[in-house]
Amino acid sequence: MHIMPNGLEHARVGLIVGKKLARSAVERNYMKRILRELYRHEQGALGGVDILIRPQKAFTRAHFAQMETEFRQLMHKLRERFSAPHNSEQA
Repeated sequence: MHIMPNGLEHARVGLIVGKKLARSAVERNYMKRILRELYRHEQGALGGVDILIRPQKAFTRAHFAQMETEFRQLMHKLRERFSAPHNSEQA
């Protein structure tokens, strides 16, 4: 996950799920849908940052609970780190 201030009042997200990670388009699109939905629930508390999310491991429906927990932990860390002035963060 890469983070950078965007100078706006709201957060924006970019998602990258490559073919090396998930071979079929169905798998890649599922991962992007889940990540986008998890981000949607957290975006109000983030403020003016751009977030680029690039998963390192593929996940399926069976791993949703674990993925959700990890994502929420990362967002919590992001809010803590970005409350102090930084130019760029990498979590």
